[in-house]
Amino acid sequence: MNQFVACLTWPLWLAGVSLAGPPQYAYGPYNEGRMDPQVEGWPLTVEERAYVVGRAEHERRPGRESLKHLPQLWPVVPSAGHWGGTSWLETHEKLVRHVEASAGRCDVLLVGDSITQQWGSVLDRGSLNSAWREVFGELRVINIGIGGDKTQNVLWRLDHGGVAGLQPKVVVLMIGNNNMFFVPETGVEAVAAGVQACVKNLRGKFPDAAIVVAKILPAHAPGHRFYEDIVRTNAALEQLGLEEDKLLRVVDLWSDFTGADGQLRGELYAGDRIHLSEAGYGVYARRLQPLVTAGVKGEFR
Repeated sequence: MNQFVACLTWPLWLAGVSLAGPPQYAYGPYNEGRMDPQVEGWPLTVEERAYVVGRAEHERRPGRESLKHLPQLWPVVPSAGHWGGTSWLETHEKLVRHVEASAGRCDVLLVGDSITQQWGSVLDRGSLNSAWREVFGELRVINIGIGGDKTQNVLWRLDHGGVAGLQPKVVVLMIGNNNMFFVPETGVEAVAAGVQACVKNLRGKFPDAAIVVAKILPAHAPGHRFYEDIVRTNAALEQLGLEEDKLLRVVDLWSDFTGADGQLRGELYAGDRIHLSEAGYGVYARRLQPLVTAGVKGEFR
């Protein structure tokens, strides 16, 4: 695939992506190593490390190497995150070390951004929060959520040691919230395609795992751009037929976190109206419980 795939062809490309060999993405220069020097594998080469540390993320997006502006491809082509200096990469490295030390079978793999990280992670509290423990008890869980991540950052991590050696029974994915910052440029269909690309990547790595995809949670308030873009992104995701995969379930939490008028249930959120309170995690955990339990028992089929 030598040219980038246009927006209208993404669902066809994603539906037909091969699960054998390295993932192939919607932008030929990335697959051919003409962007990232190392498109997969761990540890990083000297060249790849210098590339992802030395350039801000906006300097590594599809189109930059050809002086073109291709925002519709940002969510579907892997890109390492960047917080300035080495901090994002060091965060990823810490999770890779945790994954390497935990290699083998686990009950649940949690993948996502800060909402996932705040279930409890080696990056902060070190143990799962009380909401998770109360619902799921002693399940063996690996959490690789990183605050601020977008779909493209998760794709990069999955291909660069992020889950190597793990054998999860269930994967829970929630991603896309941080992509909302860029929807005016990318459009919502691109974000939905980015979520789908993460699913395809995970399925390629874990062909027998149950996968639970949580739609993006409501944020802010009706009329706010983020709120409305999340509504549209979730609707676009619904059109992609993820549940054609018989080992995958999509969970929609919208009605759990909003009232009849569409307003957020304030007690379920932190003060920023994006992240969750302990009560919010309790609601989320209880909605996941039947799906995770069925997946751990091998009852998705």
